[in-house]
Amino acid sequence: MTVANVWAIGIDLGGTKIEVARVDAEGNLRQRLRRPTDAKRGAAAVKAEVVKAVKSLQQSVDSPPAGVGVGVAGQVDRQQGMVRFAPNLGWHDEPLKDYLGRALGLPVVVTNDVRAATLGEWLYGAGQGCDDLICLFVGTGIGGGVVAGGRILSGCSNSAGELGHITVDLRGPSCHCGNRGCLEALAGGWAIARHAQEAISADPSAGASLSKLAGDKGEAVTAKIVGQAAQIGDPLALRIMEEAVQALVAGAASLVNAFNPCRLILGGGVIEGLPQLVDRIARGVRQRALTVSREPLEILPARLGNNAGVIGAATLAIHSFMGKRD
Repeated sequence: MTVANVWAIGIDLGGTKIEVARVDAEGNLRQRLRRPTDAKRGAAAVKAEVVKAVKSLQQSVDSPPAGVGVGVAGQVDRQQGMVRFAPNLGWHDEPLKDYLGRALGLPVVVTNDVRAATLGEWLYGAGQGCDDLICLFVGTGIGGGVVAGGRILSGCSNSAGELGHITVDLRGPSCHCGNRGCLEALAGGWAIARHAQEAISADPSAGASLSKLAGDKGEAVTAKIVGQAAQIGDPLALRIMEEAVQALVAGAASLVNAFNPCRLILGGGVIEGLPQLVDRIARGVRQRALTVSREPLEILPARLGNNAGVIGAATLAIHSFMGKRD
């Protein structure tokens, strides 16, 4: 296999969607399939759907892929490729690497989904040419990755990058992880929605605009709806988003002080829906972070959007297996 025709399969496996893509050795996305996860059917059904999607992509290419890279929204055992815990999928100790390897007859590497996205952004997005950076993805949850000295940090047990679970408020709201006051519990999409729903329940008149956008169902308000309401000047939505921004500023400033990156890259659905948040967070970080840490710092929006995960996962497979298939 020559470099000119090297490609790999990248998979972004989450609680709501399975995204499978064909990506070349230069990080170009050549073909993509998206299917609902349907996690309620169980792990076997989800894994079978992944296999079906990969085989569908393979049919359109004559040459074999270098391998398969999978980014999973969960905690992954680095050596075994086992998904130790994926809350949105309801998985515990699921041997994903072994299953896909047998079913596809291809080498497989499994990693955390936001670490895959970090690799994509680092090599082909807003992180190109930088060896010290942090990616912070603010979506339904909050996660990220740290590149230090030209290497993505994995940590002792392969769980580095749980940036959403740094504590920013000791007495803050409960988080899905069991802690209190995590960054995710204050500024993740689910937390923004929870904050809005609680505020509407406490004062329906103040939340009337938000409820209307949700079809007069306060319990159906989402972070996206809060963002839309904030853009048209709704006072409650503005207050909720301001509190989320302040939490993000505090968390991001702490990360900048801890890791001293050259770049802080902000992405995820909440950031993409409200791109003006990048400048607001940047101003706050420059006020709060240590002078020596903030002076060289660039704060940038992510470039790859929803493609970062599959591009990063496929790139990981190419880097892991290309030499073994020459």
